[in-house]
Amino acid sequence: MLSRSLTDDAELRALEPWRAPEFAAHVAAAQEHLLRWLPWGASAAEVDGAEKLLQRYADAQARGEGRILGIWVGDKLVGGVLFRVWDQAMGNCELGVWLAPEAVGRGLITRASTEMIDWAFRVRGMHRVEWRCATGNTRSSAVARRLGMTKEGVLREAAPLHGVRHDIEVWAVLASEWPRSGLGIRPEA
Repeated sequence: MLSRSLTDDAELRALEPWRAPEFAAHVAAAQEHLLRWLPWGASAAEVDGAEKLLQRYADAQARGEGRILGIWVGDKLVGGVLFRVWDQAMGNCELGVWLAPEAVGRGLITRASTEMIDWAFRVRGMHRVEWRCATGNTRSSAVARRLGMTKEGVLREAAPLHGVRHDIEVWAVLASEWPRSGLGIRPEA
């Protein structure tokens, strides 16, 4: 089982389909917070929807096309990271994240994202990792900045969510720009 310490009390773990009831409860508890930015915030609040989402990522991982990991503080799921898009042939992927409001401000998303980016570059040989967020999601763009990503532009009204079209910022980091920090999910993990 994949498990990676993020802090003294938080870790990154595989978020597999059998965890659908726990994932659905987590999403339902944080739904008001998550719905503002995530299209799956409503459907994943039910066990069936959560299971479908987690199975989609399990199938993608089995094909070598990405993964989804959860962030736990103690025994409580509080957020996660995922590769929403994975194009091995082009060497490009897109990282996505979410976090419950009670876990905000602890650096968990920055640490978990560092692990995922490091794994994508060092283990899977990706060339580019993208980060996309709505222009109003200042916490998300702040993480992209902390990760050393470059803001490449804005896709105007590119993402409809709950009847509103949002401008989407595109951030990215290239393998050649990624620091050799020694952090990350090791190849044997």
